[in-house]
This record gives sequence, structure tokens and C-alpha cells, in this order.
Amino acid sequence: MPERKRLNKHHRTTPTLQDVAEHAGVSTATVSRYLANSELIREERRARIETSIKELGYIPHGAAQALASQRSRTIGVIVPTLDNAIFAKGVQAFQQRLQDSGYTLLIASSDYSPDEERTQGESLIARGVDGMMLIGLDHHDRLFERLRQMKLPYVNTWSYKETSDHPCVGFNNFQAAVRQTTYLLDIGHRRFGIISGLTRDNDRARDRLRGVLHTLTARGINVPDNLLYECPYDIASSRQAMKRLLAAGTPPTAVVCGNDVLAYGALLECQSGGKDVPGDISIAGFDDLPLSQHIRPSLTTMHVPSEEMGRKAADYLLACLNDETAPEQTELEVNLILRGSTAPPRM
Repeated sequence: MPERKRLNKHHRTTPTLQDVAEHAGVSTATVSRYLANSELIREERRARIETSIKELGYIPHGAAQALASQRSRTIGVIVPTLDNAIFAKGVQAFQQRLQDSGYTLLIASSDYSPDEERTQGESLIARGVDGMMLIGLDHHDRLFERLRQMKLPYVNTWSYKETSDHPCVGFNNFQAAVRQTTYLLDIGHRRFGIISGLTRDNDRARDRLRGVLHTLTARGINVPDNLLYECPYDIASSRQAMKRLLAAGTPPTAVVCGNDVLAYGALLECQSGGKDVPGDISIAGFDDLPLSQHIRPSLTTMHVPSEEMGRKAADYLLACLNDETAPEQTELEVNLILRGSTAPPRM
């Protein structure tokens, strides 16, 4: 019988690191150093390696690169929720900046739970991320301990505190709420209702509520318990809160909402109940989501520079990873956007 030809199990259909080294006329160690940090290789050799990689169609093996460079070239981010568009825009800008520098993003969600955030953080660290972005200033102490233990750079976002012990890129939620409330006072409102996000374990919601109450108290205005509600960031919960505000013996002429989603619910409930906005009641939000300028009436709100925040947060982490100096705290400006949902109260 004719001898059967045996299949060579060692035959490779894709180019290897060795193939690139032979094609470029360098050692495999030189190619590995190039993949880890091309700036370490002399220009002439670097050009030959780049040409060989292109001509051979070589795709570097991520795990091998990680071992060679002590880097995974991945960054983790933990957001409170994937439902809020304000986080989506910021994370998208964060990812784009990282991608431009050759990094991949891993995203996790905590559902506003410090314990869940810690669990997700441990998972990202176990997967070898090189750094991490967090939302807000309230985080589990053990998460910070773990990040320091692993010598991983991290940055807090969406909040700013000059005296913070942790790096942050964000804005002063308290002062933004002061500005928002001052505007409503200055156009004549004296009866206020508040629909806040849940303040437990959420420094952003807590600081915004503090800013509103501080400003009103300074002007001699007290908000009774039946005109202040905390609720989850969803339209249905906000509608229920607004229904209770409207049912109060003396309903407010202005309602300050902890974010735009809460303001949408308040607006819908007013419209459902036959209340004119802003004729009978003014409503102000916070975040300036894309929808806010298109609803009717369009929403007065505080514009949060989420995309700029994402880019600057990425710049901070990249600077740390490249052993470059970067400011530990960066404060961004939040602007009051005046639209159709607010007006002076009817006399």
C-alpha cells in the first residue's frame, strides 16, 4: 500500500515572533522589546521591525506582550449604572483617549453599592488592569488599600475636592447646586420642592442636596419634609415624588431635581396632572443630557462637561503609567443652562 502522508502538526499558518525577527534581521529579544516599548529600539531597527510586521501580517499576542512589558494595556472603569447617558458620554471619551494610546477598556457596574464596587474592583485587578477610573469620592476603604497595594494608578471623577487624599478630575457638586438654586431665588421663587437622588453612599447626590438646602436656608427659606423626597434615578420614582409635591397643601412654585432623569419624571407628572410648566411650576435638572434641549418645554439644567472629564481622567492615568507628572486634582466648570422649564412665579 502506498505510504500515507502524515500531517505536520507543527505547521503554522500565522507568522510568529521568530518569523518577524528573522525577516527583520534582529533577535527575538529585540522584537519583544519593540512590542513592549518601541522607543527603546534604535530608529533603523524599529523601521525594519515595523516593515516586517506589516509585510508578514503579524498580530502580537496580548498575553505575551503583557509578560514582556509587565503591562496588560487595559484600564478598568466602574460606573454606578449603565442606565444613565451622562456616564456613557464620559466613558466613551475616556475610552477613545485610551484607545489612541493603545489601551483597552474594561467596564463594570456597581449599582451604587460600595460593596459591589469593591467586588468589581477586585475582579478588574485580578484581570491585570493597569489603572482604574472610579465615579465620585465615596468608595470602600479596602478598594483604595488594594489599589495602593498593587501600585495601580486610579482617579476619581464626577466630583472635585481640593483637600481630597485621592486624585480626582471633576467638579464641585455643592457649588453647582448653589448656583442652580440661587438662579431660582433671584427670579422670585420662595416655595421650593426638592427631588433628590438617594444620598446614601453617593457623594454627588449628597453634595447637590446640601447645596440646595444651604442656599435656601441662607435666604431664610425652610423646606418642610413633605416637600423633599429622595428617590432612585428613574422616571417612575420621580413621577411619584412629584405627585406628592403637587398634593401638598401649599405646593411649590419651583422644584429642584438632582439630575435630568428626575426632572423628566417631574415634568411628565406635571403635564399629566394639568399643571403648566413653567407657568404653574418651574423645574430645574442637573447634567444636561442630550434629550434635555429637545423635550417641551426644554429643560433648565446644569451642564456637566462629561466628555472633557473623561478625556482628562484618561490623560491623568496615562501620565502616571508613563512616569510623567500630572496634577492630582483637576476642577472643571459646570455651567447653568437656561431653557423653557423655568420662569418667574406667577404673582
